[in-house]
Amino acid sequence: MKVNTQSVNFVADQKLLNFVQSRMDKLDLFYDRVVRSEVYLKVENTSAKENKIAEIELHIPKDRIVVKKQCKSFEEAVDSACNSLERMLVKRKEKMRAQTL
Repeated sequence: MKVNTQSVNFVADQKLLNFVQSRMDKLDLFYDRVVRSEVYLKVENTSAKENKIAEIELHIPKDRIVVKKQCKSFEEAVDSACNSLERMLVKRKEKMRAQTL
């Protein structure tokens, strides 16, 4: 899957980008028809500790799924967003199977 990662208000290091790529590649196990994904990593300017935002947009045939999570670290936010996407993709796949029966 093609993953386009954009960091807003900061420069992402290669270690973070590799983590995002590897985590997004795992989504192919749940739904293999993902065309591409956009990952936006943002830092919110607040005094709160949970100021790291990961927004993931998945493009699948005839639809688009967007998940946005805010956590203490980017790794935690990406992991949480990917867990949500996994659940959504499994549901979508089950619905498709039910329709074909």
